[in-house]
Amino acid sequence: MTNMIQNAKDQAASLAMEAYRAAAADGILPQAEVHTAPVEIPRDAANGDFTTTFALAASKALRQPPRAIAQALLDHMKLEGSYFASAEIAGPGFLNFRLGQRWYEDVCAAVEREGADYGRSDSLRGQKIMVEFVSANPTGPMHMGNARGGVLGDTLASVLAACGADVSREFYVNDAGHQIDKFAHSIEARYLQIIQGEENVPFPEDGYQGGDIRDLAQGYYDQNGDKLLHVPAEERQKALADYGLSVNLPKMKSDLRRYKIEYDTWFYESTLHDSGAVAETAALLTEAGWTYEKEGALWLKTAEIMRRNLLKAGKKEKDIEKLDLKDDVLRRANGFYTYFAADIAYHRNKFAVRGFDRVINIWGADHHGHVARLKGALDALGLNGSEKLDIVLMQLVKLLRDGELVRMSKRTGKAISLSDLLDEVPVDAARWFFNAKPDTQMDFDLGLAVREDSENPIYYVEYAHARICSLVEKLAQEGLAVPAPGTADLSLLTAEAEQALIKQLAAWPDTIRMAARAYDPSHVNRYLMDLAGCFHRFYTACHIRQEAENLAAARLKLADNTRIVLKNGLALIGVDAPEHM
Repeated sequence: MTNMIQNAKDQAASLAMEAYRAAAADGILPQAEVHTAPVEIPRDAANGDFTTTFALAASKALRQPPRAIAQALLDHMKLEGSYFASAEIAGPGFLNFRLGQRWYEDVCAAVEREGADYGRSDSLRGQKIMVEFVSANPTGPMHMGNARGGVLGDTLASVLAACGADVSREFYVNDAGHQIDKFAHSIEARYLQIIQGEENVPFPEDGYQGGDIRDLAQGYYDQNGDKLLHVPAEERQKALADYGLSVNLPKMKSDLRRYKIEYDTWFYESTLHDSGAVAETAALLTEAGWTYEKEGALWLKTAEIMRRNLLKAGKKEKDIEKLDLKDDVLRRANGFYTYFAADIAYHRNKFAVRGFDRVINIWGADHHGHVARLKGALDALGLNGSEKLDIVLMQLVKLLRDGELVRMSKRTGKAISLSDLLDEVPVDAARWFFNAKPDTQMDFDLGLAVREDSENPIYYVEYAHARICSLVEKLAQEGLAVPAPGTADLSLLTAEAEQALIKQLAAWPDTIRMAARAYDPSHVNRYLMDLAGCFHRFYTACHIRQEAENLAAARLKLADNTRIVLKNGLALIGVDAPEHM
């Protein structure tokens, strides 16, 4: 797909190199091993639209002052037929290019031609990538961290797919291990309390205290009475845990579907244990010499693995010693495998069994200590976890109302869950606000999220789209329709506000590329805010109704191109593009 900014950069580099070769052929500059002309966009638009540091970079090889080199390039540069109207020397030897009208026209033509595909690329084509996100314990309702991780993971997956990757969204269901055991004991205690009285049945000290556990116990009792009262405790706990999961998992799926998230795979931890994959993974680590037994438990030589990796990365021995690296238990003395062992087996399944080229996990920042250990374990298995596994750590979320911290739901009187949030805030607003830069703590302002004015960023962007749709509709009623493809005279779009808007349209493909490269889909939000701002300024400065028909048609085409890109961007975040507001 078309990337007009990259096209202009490539052309500027080519013009500079051709000018150098021409100057060298004339004997003005010496022949030297100069292969590229780096091109950037100046921070200050007064310095042109694009600039090359060729003269500065080649000064040593050519043994001439940068400005003299730049002048030789300028004297031999042929801009005819290019995207550039002019070039000029600035500062110590920068060569600045200014865009000509053809480039602006070609940007508009690309948006018109590619439509819903504008901005997409094939830069990641051939890569099979998994994005695993949320993966909340099914022992209770999803919280604000899950809400943030949900939209970050979902939008990142969309961004990667827009770059041509084969992307799979996955939820890892922790339906085995310690937390499920605790879940079972918690429901069991509440169930027995219903039958025998709270004063007669102690509640586990580390049990889950939430009201949802009481609801699950009551729900089972209402359906089945005391049928589990006299069965063995192990059978009773399994039945109650299975019942709890049968209620919680569909609720999680429905809440996530309401949040506009659909997964390709729900992967159950229990399948790893049932299939023997966890034991097999531990055996492979043992065969490779990375485990040892101590006090009946099987340990992974985590400290040695991480030390090896840190030395490879250039870390000094004395600095490594300060880290106090420790080994990890894979199998406890009672024969049960740890969560860490299951996690290694799960990621081995991702790479070795299902063949993903890259795996991206969205985790809370409190998991930062787990990152290097897991990557190291995969390295020990020969799966190159250091290179192929990427972890995006997201910071905490604070909910605010009128500047005050909010912890409890008005409706339920309990800690606010994802479901409670979506009862109070529109889904699109929640997705917009949670798609913030992952490595920064965020304040979610409940009041701002429902405001219908320009202070609310999602309203501001959606309003720009709706404004264009209304404009197109009204002008069509007055006899001015959006011009058919290739019929508008785009050479008329020379006003400052028009060209600023076109430049912003041109930046969309690069925005997607940067979001994919940085694993930061918040690039999309910032872009859309800038695009909406550019459109509102264009709409104020450049009238349509009052102008001659050909100019009005060109401006209407530009407005409609903006509508297309706004819709494309909102779609990546999973947000609607309303036609009326």
